[in-house]
Amino acid sequence: MEHQLIGNREPLWVVDGIIVSDPVNLSADVINDPDYVNRIGNAISGINPQDIDRIDVLKDAAATALYGTRAANGVIVVTTKKGRAGKPVISYNFNGTYRRRPRYSDRKIDLMNSQERTDISKYLVGMHYSYPNDMTYIGYEDAVNKYYNGTYSQDQFNTAVAKSETQNTDWFKLLTNDSFSADHSANISGGSDKFRYYASLGYTDDNDVINNNTNKRYTASTNLDFTITEKVKASMQLNIYHTNKQYDQDDISPIDYAYRTSRVLPAYNDDGSYFFYNKIASGLQGIMSYNILNELDNSYKKQTENGMKATVNLRYNPTDWLFFNGIMSYNTTNTNIEGWYGEKSWYAGNLRKTSLGVEPNEDSQMPFGGELSNNNVAQNNWTARIQGNVNKYFGSDSQHNINLAVGFEANSTHYNGDQYTQRGYYLDRGKKFVTSIPDKYKTYLTWLGTNVPTITDSKTNLLSVYGTLSYSYKQYFTVNANTRYDGSNKFGDRSNEKILPVWSTSGLANLKEIGHIKLKWLDAINWKVSYGEQGNMLDGQSPVLTLTKGSYDTHYTEMTSTTASNANPDLKWEKTHSFSTGFETSLFNNRLMLELEYYYKKTTDAFMNKTISDINGYTSYVVNSGEIINKGYNFSITAVPIQNKDWNWLVSASLSKVINKMKTSPGEDSYSLNDYLNGTAVINGQSLGTFYSYKFIGLNPEDGGPLFDDYQDRSNELLGLSKYQTFMKVLSKSGKRDPDITGSISSTLSYKNFRLGVLMDYAMGNKVRLFKVFGQGATINQSGPGNIYPEYNLNRALLNRWIKPGDEAWTNIPSILSKTSINYYKYDQHWSSGNQYQGVQIATDSYTMYDYSDIRVVSADYIRLASLSLTYELAEKLLPKLGLQRLAITAAGNNLYTLCNSKLKGQTPTQSGFSEVQLSDNPYYTISINVQF
Repeated sequence: MEHQLIGNREPLWVVDGIIVSDPVNLSADVINDPDYVNRIGNAISGINPQDIDRIDVLKDAAATALYGTRAANGVIVVTTKKGRAGKPVISYNFNGTYRRRPRYSDRKIDLMNSQERTDISKYLVGMHYSYPNDMTYIGYEDAVNKYYNGTYSQDQFNTAVAKSETQNTDWFKLLTNDSFSADHSANISGGSDKFRYYASLGYTDDNDVINNNTNKRYTASTNLDFTITEKVKASMQLNIYHTNKQYDQDDISPIDYAYRTSRVLPAYNDDGSYFFYNKIASGLQGIMSYNILNELDNSYKKQTENGMKATVNLRYNPTDWLFFNGIMSYNTTNTNIEGWYGEKSWYAGNLRKTSLGVEPNEDSQMPFGGELSNNNVAQNNWTARIQGNVNKYFGSDSQHNINLAVGFEANSTHYNGDQYTQRGYYLDRGKKFVTSIPDKYKTYLTWLGTNVPTITDSKTNLLSVYGTLSYSYKQYFTVNANTRYDGSNKFGDRSNEKILPVWSTSGLANLKEIGHIKLKWLDAINWKVSYGEQGNMLDGQSPVLTLTKGSYDTHYTEMTSTTASNANPDLKWEKTHSFSTGFETSLFNNRLMLELEYYYKKTTDAFMNKTISDINGYTSYVVNSGEIINKGYNFSITAVPIQNKDWNWLVSASLSKVINKMKTSPGEDSYSLNDYLNGTAVINGQSLGTFYSYKFIGLNPEDGGPLFDDYQDRSNELLGLSKYQTFMKVLSKSGKRDPDITGSISSTLSYKNFRLGVLMDYAMGNKVRLFKVFGQGATINQSGPGNIYPEYNLNRALLNRWIKPGDEAWTNIPSILSKTSINYYKYDQHWSSGNQYQGVQIATDSYTMYDYSDIRVVSADYIRLASLSLTYELAEKLLPKLGLQRLAITAAGNNLYTLCNSKLKGQTPTQSGFSEVQLSDNPYYTISINVQF
């Protein structure tokens, strides 16, 4: 049985006091994929960044208790700009961003050029290498094949080889571009004591470095504040937005293609037409001609999103110490995602099972046209809240203060959508579908008969009551208590557990006042402490079996139903207990500020996915089986070393240390081998994300094959051991996927009207695997020296491979062995996979072991120059001459340089886990202009 922690890491977004939801209802695994969320958009993707006044991140128990069970991953509070009394102020902001496309010359891209890749091909042919059966003949292999079968003469062969050695197709140049994005925003604010306003318009044209990946966003917002009487105030907010996005189909990744494809492979023929090569299908049948430029020409994904959020807030102050507040908010979004594959695409050819222009086979899954998919999602959300506040001072000197707030909140979120896929579509023929399908295409007609739209309709209702109470004495101390009760239909029919309280207590003590400290250089020293408990429940869990009513089934001649969710009567709330304490102090007239915080979080009954035998009718269910300990400390320092008329220098640094451990003992068969190798196994007493590796001991001096301490010579010691015991014995602990120390260093140096900003960040304590040496991204998911495909590029590490005896003294890169080699199969099949061994299998082959060995693990520690900026503010004395109130220009560079392990070629140390290609740390440059009239 396999256990895996489940749930998403998405924080709760709160905008101007209202919790906002994602435009598309995403599953936990999708929410945890940042690339997918960046395409689809999240809860605040419709907000103009220039409308944001401040962002606060709430992590401690006292802060998150106010937002209940949904705040389990923390809260990000966004406050938008409001109008201020005074003359109208008009502001215009421009932000231009230049993103540099990847290049083969980049330090992070360590791939072979055509000469190097052809040399490898010559080496393979020279050793009579046995290529995979589904290989594609290109480059040197194609020239040799044609020479042997008589198609090429010696001169033609030499010409073809020379071309393959100098081809050097620049896939990055063909598929990406140096892009420029622009963001324009204009706003006006002003008003009087009775009425204040803020209104803005925004336009963003965001162009990715990947060709034809665009995002255009239009926003408009207003914030209106009314002082109706001395006791009655009101505010109204309205935000609307529209976005148009275009990106590539999910199975077409231009960056991955450029990274993995051989530069020997041409993109164009000599006459300028596309060069096609045979590519085997994955998940489909057949081998069809492929050219990625043609595939991009004949496919797309387009997304349109419209959203609106309106909020009305009414406040009544009957006295100076009592007020009542009522808020009503409505939010709606409509998202349409359209996907298209044209009949000329490789994808369509595989469904058609013939080349375009050839009569489709009778078993064709799409004999005509292309494929159109559509996904429509409408999200409607409303929130209503009533709150009363008491803020009363009493005592002879008003030394006591009580602040009490009690509120009721109701929230409802409704997702309604439909999704369908239809074939036989002609985009270039007026967006028409083919009709009158001949009877001989039975496979396609069967698909049509079962192809119906998928309709989703889900609603989450939440009813909450909350309260806060704080007491302050003079300037000495403040104690606070918060609680909230949430009742929701998302928790299922949990009987007595349907409502779980969330509560916290906190305190703040002014030690300088309490201790009557009279030191002139000490401005303040405070101690703070908080403790709280919070619960969480997954969607869709119920103690009883739930069914989904189906439609009429012609086979059974009756209505049918299917299982929606299986009964899970023993599932309990996941509970988190949080404690934090810390000190903060200010010295020398606020020239030096220090803060130190310690926190401890204990999650009990953590949700885990338990894999079971499919004989039960399903393969897994959710259980409470985990106890997670998270603790650590945060330290920050801010100093102003220089402060005078012309100069000001502000320096700050932060450091966070994280320690987490899982306290749960896995069963004997809890995890698979891959869980240990990839760091998804949850091991008692170890940090989450701990991964393990094979013990590499060197290369075989006879043939250059990789050797390991894998207990082959003492296999009897492994007999009778469980998976857990076996893996703990055979594998070595390599480290953690996530860093345990993170932090930043920033500096802001101002001289008159110039301001220079520097931001660096760093991380330490995690490890990462190097890219697979023989991994080529083959669709059959095989890697190793026996599966080298000519169409794929190779890691330049192979240039330093073992070639002859003695090379093992200076390299740890294995040799290339062909399947025809007498020594190949002693590495191709691990001894533990044989029938004679009765223990737990520990590997499949030696080359996979090499990729997952400790020799391929390096430190992921880094320090990065995250941002360097220079701002110029036009002198105040010059502004009136231009009719301006402010003019500021900023130039900035981001992700400029990362200092990390030199072995991390082609990889970014900021990645968590083992992903292969990332552009998130590529440099980009911005120019910003702010003008106020």
